[in-house]
Amino acid sequence: MASAAAPAVPTLAPPLEQLQHLAGELRSLLPGVRVGEAQETTKEFNPETFWRRLNEAAVKVSREATTLTEVFSRLPLPPPSSQETQRLCEQVHAAIKALIAIYYLLPKDQGITLRKLVRSATLDIVDGMAQLVEVLCITPAQSPENSDLISCNNVWVACQQVPQIPRDNKAAALLMLTKSVDLVKDAHEEMERAVGECDPYHGLLNDIEENNSDSHGNEQDDVLGCPNNQDSYWSEEDQELIIPCLALVRASKACLKKIRMAVAENGNKDQVAQLDDIVDISDEISPSVDDLALSIYPPMCYLTVRINAAKLVSVLKKALEITKASHVTPQPEHSWISLLINAIDHCMDRIKELTQNELELLALSLTTSSAGSPVAQEETGNTSLLGKDF
Repeated sequence: MASAAAPAVPTLAPPLEQLQHLAGELRSLLPGVRVGEAQETTKEFNPETFWRRLNEAAVKVSREATTLTEVFSRLPLPPPSSQETQRLCEQVHAAIKALIAIYYLLPKDQGITLRKLVRSATLDIVDGMAQLVEVLCITPAQSPENSDLISCNNVWVACQQVPQIPRDNKAAALLMLTKSVDLVKDAHEEMERAVGECDPYHGLLNDIEENNSDSHGNEQDDVLGCPNNQDSYWSEEDQELIIPCLALVRASKACLKKIRMAVAENGNKDQVAQLDDIVDISDEISPSVDDLALSIYPPMCYLTVRINAAKLVSVLKKALEITKASHVTPQPEHSWISLLINAIDHCMDRIKELTQNELELLALSLTTSSAGSPVAQEETGNTSLLGKDF
């Protein structure tokens, strides 16, 4: 009697194909982490257990990354077999999935700011591992270029950052506020440097002009010593407008510093919602500062400067109002908020004063160019409102 045929053993893909598949699987996990919610659980959250498990998971991922790299970069040994590659890929995938599962255990009531930091760290690790696997797919794996990419890969750096994540929402809020302060500080320093040198493009345009027109020197400079080119340099009127814009950016930096100080001195880590609100509105200050900073570069549009300044003022006042209404500013200690609001209003009033003529000219131009046009009438009405409200 003939014996039953043995079941067919599935054929494994070659090692490089398995790595490519693993990289794709890791990439497919990223969207879920970006939008995923915390898992619902009836168990009481234990912070100590959570952070211990998260650190252990990061260490595990780092080890698997090292093992995978060593196996696929060894020389002059042959590449691993399909069976060994399958085992390595499964271990990497399992380590990443375990890390993500632990992230999902962090509940929202621990603070949205804290969850964002843990989510960012998790995404960095998953993305770093995907990058590493993609690099290992490059042939030959032992090439100098590939070795450099592997040595600089982000997965190990991301894993090492996990123990540095703040452990509560107050610490997370302070970290984010410090980053905002640094961003605004950098923007302010860049603006001051450009204004101080009277060279918004740091000499780049001078070099181009010298190369393109050696026979045409700068025959006429304005009284400030800058070439008379309104597309590349500031006029006297521009520089006068820049002064209150710089002052407004300084006020932005002062607001963030005072808010950070209030959170540091009076913040309660259990008041997670108020801390999250403070961080959310404070995060809007730096992009608003950047918009204003970009709008002062020549050729300046005074209407754009005015609108961006008004947007920044709105964000600053909202941040101060939210901070004032929160637990971080006890009643006798919020006089600094009124002082900052007064400073902000003074800057905005000066910007309005210096841009009012430009707005009136724009309104007149719109009126005379198309007096009977409904569109022109609507634009003129909008300009009037801008002149009044902004």
